Amino acid sequence: MNKLGIFTNFWEKNWDFDHIKYIKKAKRIGFDILEFQAQPLLEMSKEHMAEIKKYADDAGIELTYSLGLDQRYDVSSADIRIREGGIDYLKRIVECVGYMDGKIISGVSYAGWGSPDYILDDKTAMTERSLDSMRQIVKTAENYGVIYCVEAVNRFESCIINTAQEALDYIAKVDSENIAVLLDTYHMNIEENNIGDAIRLAGEHLGSFHTGDNNRRCPGRGHINFDEIFQALADINYKGRIVSEPFVQMGGEVGRDIKVWRNLDVPEESYLDKEAAYLLKFEQDMLRKYGMA
Repeated sequence: MNKLGIFTNFWEKNWDFDHIKYIKKAKRIGFDILEFQAQPLLEMSKEHMAEIKKYADDAGIELTYSLGLDQRYDVSSADIRIREGGIDYLKRIVECVGYMDGKIISGVSYAGWGSPDYILDDKTAMTERSLDSMRQIVKTAENYGVIYCVEAVNRFESCIINTAQEALDYIAKVDSENIAVLLDTYHMNIEENNIGDAIRLAGEHLGSFHTGDNNRRCPGRGHINFDEIFQALADINYKGRIVSEPFVQMGGEVGRDIKVWRNLDVPEESYLDKEAAYLLKFEQDMLRKYGMA
């Protein structure tokens, strides 16, 4: 069965928190993976990172990492100083992931997170600058054995990679064994003509997979057809990680950055724990239904 995981900010309203608490929670509920934002690693001592890693290893929980790149480090920027700062920033993050013996980082990490606030008639130059930066960043990923997954996200969160096809075109131009595609059902629901076809198109280049319903709640709590999705994953014989990324609470850094303007579920830890358990069973049942268990 594919490893199943959850993103810590299902519970937490800020990007940094007590990581060990959520390793314990993921273990107790039954997940294989706990994913969290990579930026806080830069503020941690190596001793603290080693403590988190040991706790996860002892619990049998794999840690994976995501990133929404701050505009200050936009590696697609026309300003070379911003680009160079972003390249250095992302290399240092990859080094931290490598130090944690992490195998994967994903997200909007090929440009500043967010859509342009100016008229854009052609994104070719922006994309080329991003590619030039990524060719440098991915060398660090190669050195540390980290797979750098570029995530296709909706038009409100990036303009460079919105679809599976754009993600595939991007990684082909980077040309490294350490770059891959991440698809997310929430974003695909907005941008793809057909979600199943997008998954089949990504095929062997699908390095990781995020789930979340159309309303950013847990899979099965909205209108996305997850039968179509798991059938497509079965069609490509996908064996990789499936990490759910619901964002359901208003407030904090997360509510601001993800644009959650009302509580989508009861904002109580005990309730959210039950929802996480529901989510895990939902996906386990889907894997069994489509012969992936």
